[in-house]
Amino acid sequence: MYTAIVFLPLIGFLIAGLFGRMIGSKASELVTASLVTASAILSWVAFFSVGYGETGLYQIEIMRWISAGALNVSWGLRIDTLTVVMLVVVNSVSALVHWYSRGYMHHDPHRSRFFAYLSLFTFAMLSLVTSDNLLQMFFGWEGVGLASYLLIGFWYHKPSANAAAMKAFVVNRVGDFGFALAIFSTFYIFGSIDFQTIFSNAQGLMETSGQGHAPVLEFLGYQLDAHSAMTIVCLLFFMGAMGKSAQFLLHTWLPDAMEGPTPVSALIHAATMVTAGVFMVARLSPLFELSHTALTVVTFFGATTAFFAATIGLVQNDIKRVIAYSTCSQLGYMFVALGTGAYSIGVFHLFTHAFFKALLFLCAGSVIHAVSDEQDMRKMGGLRKHIPWTYWTMFIGTVALTGVGIPFTHIGFAGFISKDAVIEAAYAGHNGMAQYAFWLTVFAAGLTSFYSWRLTFMTFHGKPRAPVDVMSHVHESPWVMIVPLLLLSVGAVLSGMVFYGVFVGEGFAEFWKGAIFMGPENHILHDMHEVPAWVKVSPFVMMVGGLLVAYLFYIRRPDLPKKLAEQHSGLYQFLLNKWYFDELYNLLFVRSSMWLGRTLWKKGDGTVIDGYGPNGVAARVQNVTTWVVKLQTGYLYHYAFAMLIGVAALITWSMFTGASTGGAH
Repeated sequence: MYTAIVFLPLIGFLIAGLFGRMIGSKASELVTASLVTASAILSWVAFFSVGYGETGLYQIEIMRWISAGALNVSWGLRIDTLTVVMLVVVNSVSALVHWYSRGYMHHDPHRSRFFAYLSLFTFAMLSLVTSDNLLQMFFGWEGVGLASYLLIGFWYHKPSANAAAMKAFVVNRVGDFGFALAIFSTFYIFGSIDFQTIFSNAQGLMETSGQGHAPVLEFLGYQLDAHSAMTIVCLLFFMGAMGKSAQFLLHTWLPDAMEGPTPVSALIHAATMVTAGVFMVARLSPLFELSHTALTVVTFFGATTAFFAATIGLVQNDIKRVIAYSTCSQLGYMFVALGTGAYSIGVFHLFTHAFFKALLFLCAGSVIHAVSDEQDMRKMGGLRKHIPWTYWTMFIGTVALTGVGIPFTHIGFAGFISKDAVIEAAYAGHNGMAQYAFWLTVFAAGLTSFYSWRLTFMTFHGKPRAPVDVMSHVHESPWVMIVPLLLLSVGAVLSGMVFYGVFVGEGFAEFWKGAIFMGPENHILHDMHEVPAWVKVSPFVMMVGGLLVAYLFYIRRPDLPKKLAEQHSGLYQFLLNKWYFDELYNLLFVRSSMWLGRTLWKKGDGTVIDGYGPNGVAARVQNVTTWVVKLQTGYLYHYAFAMLIGVAALITWSMFTGASTGGAH
């Protein structure tokens, strides 16, 4: 069963990719969607059999992969509770995206290729989450990077899509460099990259190092003991996670990924690529538990990202970019939970977020489909009665994201349950950045509520701002697109309430069975339940505040946002231009790289290498031959004159050599 879960999407990719033109687009759609759906159904079976069963870990070896000296790597599947949670997330969302895409991409002539890429994306992510060692994880890691490049740039005739695809690929290479260094360091320290070996030896290494402080790693010329080495290794792993999960400083690729078709955005932002970094930190919790410094850094970047992305989402006008920055912000929440040691809460928010974020993106696609591919919310409005199914499902996604629920209970939409748990864990956290994270995540909750309701009000309420000819053609999406929205709505409503107990509450130990490691000093899940009442109610208060301000701005007084933007034009432009990170990186890295490349090309290669090398030699040869050619005039008297000079020279030479010889006798 577990092997089928992983390889069914690969089979779909091969069929659609190799034989798509032969079997046609419709058959490609049905084959890929059906195989991923079968994988999703099996994933739910695995979820209940592993999470609620007695066996906590299954290890299945598929084949021997690499054997080189001390490095022995198998391709295997590591099936535990963390794995099956990710299998459910990846395959459930992917299956619904496949079916939804049958309607959304109906008019695209390259549907076979699109569905092949979707299945490849799914397989790469499944390889990542089922990996039994770091190299296999890196294979899936790079696989989702490749698939994202292909899907973001799917409409390759658009220069903006090509640029966005390359940007995502290049920015992720920065993080992947850290990930690769972490793998090398781990092998150097433990002599293995197998998870079971690493986890079983990590604690013992720390205890041994604590006695003699023997260096275990040399990094940048420094001899590091086990504690310092583990901090360096964890920070390198987190560098990889920052790139893949679009954390602050390596986030710039995520909004530009909107250039791909909307179903791609739903798959990238909800279930696959951006969740890979969160999964990696949770998987490596036995290592991160050994480095308090690394967890503090994770907390800082998570909190900063949650706040930073939320501020940008306030003023964006592209409906997909608002949701994209929302994703970036919510990923920050997940890393805050991981950084405070509440790994299961981080995974819980990943789990619930997948449903309502996929729902929001697919609803946005339905809106775009209805208004003739328009994405600017300023040209929408008044759509509520025209596309009621889309409106109500997007309403459900909005209340799930903003965190609507009953305070002091576990009754509410998905975001209310999991996001509030993150904020409580941040307050109860013990590292140096925990309080910083608490206040930023609380404030970000208010910003999230504002920009989410702003999107709903601008899109569906008020007077229509679209041209008359567009409004006359507004229509609800077909059922093949609506049904996935309804199914995701169920997850957005129920996933938090149904699974809170096993992820965070009393059923934690029986459910996880050691898949997530928490050290003996980590009491975060106990301490978070003891936080003051004002902490528990603060996200709800911020949510209501954001809703009221958005209602005032976009329903009661629609003239206020423009006046406010004019009064604070500097701040407005700062947020509208995304804190000017793209301009800063363009100045620091893009222009300098282009200047260096152009200099090496023109001066280094052209002037020096070619000038003194092949071109220089060729030029000297040409000069010599040009001079020699001048001797060949073609006139007889020139040749006769040259012959006479030669005869005279020969006679002169004979006379002098003869005289000298006679004198010698």
